[in-house]
Amino acid sequence: MGLLESIRRWVDGEGSDDPLEAADEQVKPRRIWEEFLVKVAREIEAAMQREMFTPPGGPTYIPREYIVYLSSEDDKDWQGDKRRGLEQGLFHVLSERARELSGTTPLAAKSFAVELRVDGTLKKGEFRVQPVWDETEGGHTMVSVRPEIKAPGPSSAPATATNSATQGDVQGDSTEGEMTVVRPRIVTLYQIEVWRDGVRQAVVPITKNDITIGRGSRSTVVDLPLQGDVEVSRVHATLALDEEGRYWLTAKGRNPTLVSGREVPREERIGVQPDDKIAICTYVLRIQPK
Repeated sequence: MGLLESIRRWVDGEGSDDPLEAADEQVKPRRIWEEFLVKVAREIEAAMQREMFTPPGGPTYIPREYIVYLSSEDDKDWQGDKRRGLEQGLFHVLSERARELSGTTPLAAKSFAVELRVDGTLKKGEFRVQPVWDETEGGHTMVSVRPEIKAPGPSSAPATATNSATQGDVQGDSTEGEMTVVRPRIVTLYQIEVWRDGVRQAVVPITKNDITIGRGSRSTVVDLPLQGDVEVSRVHATLALDEEGRYWLTAKGRNPTLVSGREVPREERIGVQPDDKIAICTYVLRIQPK
């Protein structure tokens, strides 16, 4: 963390010397990436200072997410562990900087996120930063499945206000008692086990042939939310079940999606089996056929 601390102090203007000058002169590729990190950190800090405000008597508000747009060439250079290192380094430096900028006033945001994306109009070495006020974690829509409803048989008596209230999903006309309305039956097609850090978090019933998987946001609703990991894209992957009972996965996230240890090329549709482990950052998913 010594290098990150030096970078933070340099970004803050506390030191007159470039901390990267102290880096090993023989390791040129490493210095290129570190210099790029410092440039991006400075730009995000500038955006943070432009956007932050403190209302009278309130906490300091700062955008909790920053999207860094890279050129197509730089995006190819920043993949895998190098990409995660850049995002984690920026997160560390900027979260500390945010607390210092707020001074004695508490921060309204408890966490920050940095996400890398591509802007095809940028040239190599260029980037732009977009602060996002939308909440990263609070805007998720969880998937909830209503219980199966059994339609009344031929011998069933007409529904009344009493039996409608008891069954919940069968509505009767409380005045006439002559009409029974049965809502469409929700069918579970299969289930998905959700694991994180070796611990099973949930078993989610899936009722649609095509679902989206990702971090989601207040403006981006996904069918299977994966919360608490900023490395997961808003829409990280899609999963489809065809008419022949085969499963098809399409990777869409900036960070890798692995199937049984093999990385899936982005935007490529591949077949997956129920026994396959689908790894998305710190999450592992496994299909449970019905």
